[in-house]
Amino acid sequence: MQPAPLRLKKDQERRLLAGHCWVYSNEVDTASTPLKGLEPGQPVQLLAQHGRWLGHGYANPHSLICARLVSRRRELPLGASLLVRRIRSALALRERLYPRPFYRLVYGEGDGLPGLVVDRYDDLLAVQLTTAGMEQRRADVIAALEQVVRPRRIVLRNDTAVREQEGLAQGIEWVLGGDPGEIELTEGALRFGIQPAGGQKTGWFFDQADNRLALARFGASRRALDVCCYLGGWGLQAAASGAERVTFVDSSATALQRVSANAARNGLGERLDMLHGDAFEVLRALRDDGARFDLVMLDPPAFIKRRKDEREGTGAYQRLNRLGLELLEPGGLLVTSSCSFHLGREAFLHAVQGAARRTGRELQLLLTGAQGPDHPVHPAIAETAYLKTFFLRAQPSD
Repeated sequence: MQPAPLRLKKDQERRLLAGHCWVYSNEVDTASTPLKGLEPGQPVQLLAQHGRWLGHGYANPHSLICARLVSRRRELPLGASLLVRRIRSALALRERLYPRPFYRLVYGEGDGLPGLVVDRYDDLLAVQLTTAGMEQRRADVIAALEQVVRPRRIVLRNDTAVREQEGLAQGIEWVLGGDPGEIELTEGALRFGIQPAGGQKTGWFFDQADNRLALARFGASRRALDVCCYLGGWGLQAAASGAERVTFVDSSATALQRVSANAARNGLGERLDMLHGDAFEVLRALRDDGARFDLVMLDPPAFIKRRKDEREGTGAYQRLNRLGLELLEPGGLLVTSSCSFHLGREAFLHAVQGAARRTGRELQLLLTGAQGPDHPVHPAIAETAYLKTFFLRAQPSD
């Protein structure tokens, strides 16, 4: 399909010229280039009002982000050659940063490939195509990954809800090799069993890896609490750092079973407790029972998925952190995270501080974490920087 022209309204090219790559539907001059005439995923040439060529992209007239720019070079449209170049560049960065092949290989806009996410588990790749433009180039994406990485297995984890916004069906499909079931990855000195075709996201949360490893800086704890633990990444790192007892909380009984298996895999199975249930309810029960911990780790799912949820979601973060602080011993460490882009870093810290004031606690911010370098932030696209993790000490009582 030949690229169609997509002309912007007057002065609407400023964001693209500043480095951004999204075009919103209200920025398009629909009188000269009607959006309704475009097919989802159709390649386009982006033009300023006066005809200045801005770049190659792809469109989706049914999405609020109606076009994404993928190349600012006329001779390099989105196709096999560009995909190979960008994936090769992404691989070179990860190989420089990571001694073992476990990382996010491609992070959408951060790697110049909007609509494409690839996680690498050694010789297995878990791929998400989140836009109609990338879905249309599915065969080229798979071919480029095979050429550059030479994996033995590729699974399409296209079961993410964001595809609905693009009018795409959801599903999981093996396009190279078969489902091996559980595989093993390493993080620091620990080994974890994961299921790339059945776990949350693509099976693992690589974005928190550096933050989890940073726990070792703060020494061993006596009693640690890992809330929304999933497969136990935080709590098992705490146990490996010498925690005498770790309590894991999750709403999924299956996740807790897999925490136990991962603990046994690392010889840590004798120091664990499992609590199944809603995080808020479990924390209230622990508080009412007088439980106390000197390390509390809170890593919930996003409470704010849309801007209109900001007020309610911020309140949820504050309540969760208040409960966590009520369980924390004086002098203890609170590690708290938010993966909600719509809650900025300062707003999140303000919410945690508000929770502290309600519990009469004074906090010291010791370390601020973000997503790891395998999730590179695009300097012009704030949405690519979503993860906030704070390491805070609760001041001992005077």
